[in-house]
Amino acid sequence: MDDDKSKFRILIAEDDLVSRMMLSSAIKKWGYEPIAVDNGKDALKILTSPSPPLLAILDWVMPEMDGIDIIRTLSKNKESIPTYIIMLTTKSEKEDVIEGLEAGADDYIRKPFDTDELWARIRVGIRTATLQKELMETQKALEYEAIHDPLTGCLNRRGILERLNEELERSVRTGEQLCVAMCDLDHFKKVNDTYGHQTGDDVLKGFVQIIRAQLRPYDQIGRLGGEEFLIIIPNITDSYAQNKLERLNKIVQDNEIKTGTGKIKITVSIGGIIVNQKTDIDTTIRQVDNALYTAKEKGRNQVCFYGVIKNG
Repeated sequence: MDDDKSKFRILIAEDDLVSRMMLSSAIKKWGYEPIAVDNGKDALKILTSPSPPLLAILDWVMPEMDGIDIIRTLSKNKESIPTYIIMLTTKSEKEDVIEGLEAGADDYIRKPFDTDELWARIRVGIRTATLQKELMETQKALEYEAIHDPLTGCLNRRGILERLNEELERSVRTGEQLCVAMCDLDHFKKVNDTYGHQTGDDVLKGFVQIIRAQLRPYDQIGRLGGEEFLIIIPNITDSYAQNKLERLNKIVQDNEIKTGTGKIKITVSIGGIIVNQKTDIDTTIRQVDNALYTAKEKGRNQVCFYGVIKNG
């Protein structure tokens, strides 16, 4: 951290000009980048921006919004990396200090502040904020890995089934139709047997790239296992869903996939259904699997679209 001090920003929210200048000067002297504002509203705007400072020194009493109100607002957002907050206050009663800490402040220092004490508290804050950031980034990375296929980068079985469950519930709430499709790469075993598993891996990655390029940002593809994939297309009509699956089938057939052993053409069998009523994952998977089985039974490299399926 000490080797990269200039990139560590510290917010100063202090309406008193002299105190604000003293704080800014000290933080610059210690090698960090101060961001100074004179009111709570501007401070909150910075702290709720996409890339907020990891440490903030907030005056308790400020125009437009008090420091304590800023902390309470920030505490409602549990997903973002928390900013380490040092309260700067003239309040000295124990009850006031407790109120600030219980609201979510990490530390406090009384005015007029001692520079050495401030530096010691800032160093603690920097270490804590940096550790919190690293822990949250590690947690997010682990959460990502838990639901994504390491080979293709798309959702894995757990991830796509979780997404399917969410979309099934959402379709009930909104009344929108949901297209669910299952894909199976035709004769994929032959690819592995002929060219080797590394080439087979290249084919799987290439297939996902082809499909992803045709999907909307909120559509999803996930790998159920082996060469079998599930596609979820929300908010779609019957005719558009069938046309979409037919286009996916044709695009896969028409594209060559680059592999370590050269370009390879593959085909895919697709089974699709439309969900427009309350159902569960097991029923949905069983029905779309039946559609895929029919596509394969009819000769592969085609789409079997069942349309709207009833429960049962």
